[in-house]
Amino acid sequence: MTPFSALLIFVALILFVLAQLFLKHAMEDDLRSARFKKNFAVGLSTMTVSFFITLGLLQHFELSYLYPFQGLSVVIISLLAAAILREKLTPRLFFGAALISAGVVLVSLS
Repeated sequence: MTPFSALLIFVALILFVLAQLFLKHAMEDDLRSARFKKNFAVGLSTMTVSFFITLGLLQHFELSYLYPFQGLSVVIISLLAAAILREKLTPRLFFGAALISAGVVLVSLS
C-alpha cells in the first residue's frame, strides 16, 4: 500500500463518518427547516464523495482487504457520537470496538 492509497482510505473513512454525523443531526430537526436541509445536503454530499472514493479504491484493492478499514467507522462514529451527540458508551460497545480494531490491525498486516 502506498502512502497515497492509505490517505485515500483514511479520507473515505472520515468522510463516511462525517456524513453519518450530519445525517443524524438532520434527522433531529423538522424536515422543513433550513437546518435540516443544510445538514441533510452536507451529509448526503459527503457520503456521495466517500462512496466514489471507495469505488476508486476497489479498483486497486480486494474487497476483503479494503472492507475491514470500513469497520473502523464503527469505532470512530461511536467515539464522536459520545463526544458530539452526547450518546452513552457502554462496556459492550468498548469491547466490540476493541475487537473491530484488532481485526483491522490483523488485516492490515496481511
